[in-house]
Amino acid sequence: MKLKSRVATAAALLVSLCGLSASATELVIATVNNGHMIEMQKLGKNFEQANPDIKLKWVTLEEGVLRQRVTTDIATKGGQFDVMTIGMYETPIWGKKGWLKELKTDAAYDVDDLLPAMRDGLSVDGKLFAAPFYGESSMLMYRKDLTDKAGIKFEGRPTWDQVRDAAAKINDPKNGVYGICLRGKPGWGDNMAFLSTMANSFGAQWFDMKWKPQLESKPWKDAVTFYVDLLTKYGPPGSSANSFNEILALYNEGKCGMWIDATIAASFITDPKQSKVADKVAFAQGPYSVTQKGANWLWAWALAIPAGTKNADAAQKFISWATSKDYINLVGKTNGWAHVPTGTRKSTYANAEFQKAAVFAAAEKAAIDSANPNDSTLPKSPYVGVQFAAIPEFQAIGIAVGQQMSAALAGKTTVDAALKASQAAAEREMTKGGYYK
Repeated sequence: MKLKSRVATAAALLVSLCGLSASATELVIATVNNGHMIEMQKLGKNFEQANPDIKLKWVTLEEGVLRQRVTTDIATKGGQFDVMTIGMYETPIWGKKGWLKELKTDAAYDVDDLLPAMRDGLSVDGKLFAAPFYGESSMLMYRKDLTDKAGIKFEGRPTWDQVRDAAAKINDPKNGVYGICLRGKPGWGDNMAFLSTMANSFGAQWFDMKWKPQLESKPWKDAVTFYVDLLTKYGPPGSSANSFNEILALYNEGKCGMWIDATIAASFITDPKQSKVADKVAFAQGPYSVTQKGANWLWAWALAIPAGTKNADAAQKFISWATSKDYINLVGKTNGWAHVPTGTRKSTYANAEFQKAAVFAAAEKAAIDSANPNDSTLPKSPYVGVQFAAIPEFQAIGIAVGQQMSAALAGKTTVDAALKASQAAAEREMTKGGYYK
């Protein structure tokens, strides 16, 4: 009798679990394969335990592929995703088009705690259309043991000439150390994110006030010539295939003397579990040439809800959790305060535990605060954005130009030819977009 009772109880429990599983809402989340996002997936079980009526399904993609997939899906109303990881470029454009749902947060979320630059960049007409999961600028990260040995000191924001001279001194390929690692993989968010900031600092701009592309201007030629020469002489082999994740792996192996890239990298390269040079890293602001305007970018990887989802309430609940103070505290307690997603909330930088653990905190905050997407070029420009122009045509232009820059870096074409082809591609897109005849 006792056995029958146990069997009946087990059967009832199984039926109950099956019923729960069948009725749970499945949220399909598209995200990028960066370290912080991978950690979000691991910690997602905490959200599922607190919300047993919601199950998370992850679609994790490389950065360029993610952009293609979510752009295609939302433009065609494909409905594949309930939550999308998008950036500061897509959010204002898609928000204006009505492709995203406005985010509705409660008092506990404390939306006023978001850094103003991040909140503004992810809003349209004062309405928030994406919540920042992590935010970033770019900065110079370097091996202090190598620069000390070479007698080099970086203070504040160095010039590009100082960085080139340092690369020459610390470049030691025979021992597997290269002077500098920079992005070369083609893509508007890959090599062009970096190259745009470099070009800005040489006095360049994407478009003049009549929306005419400026890619054959002297500042662009100066910047790209400097970039190709620098990486050819002092960069690792195959730089034209490297972007954030490839260089992160090189840096953590101790193969890069310097690296200018996203501030978010600092939490990884100072982590002794990931980096062989964790205790040898120091930071400075992004280099400049003729102007400091636009010398470092401003970006947020953010979570948004496509207008076509049938699971908007569950999506909102997940986004509120993943971008909350509580989530940051959860990462801090689980993995240590040096590994929390940064660049989003004032409370993170005010946290004594974070300040103590993150040696990069001050440099990161200074970089974010110095970036101004409304005034990022020496000549007056008609567009908003530091490392992009926030217009729909830019994605195609950035990809086309990125391919030309990567080819120039690989020695498959000259800088002049690459810029000429880039100018032609940009003019075609802008003509097609109706900016001029």
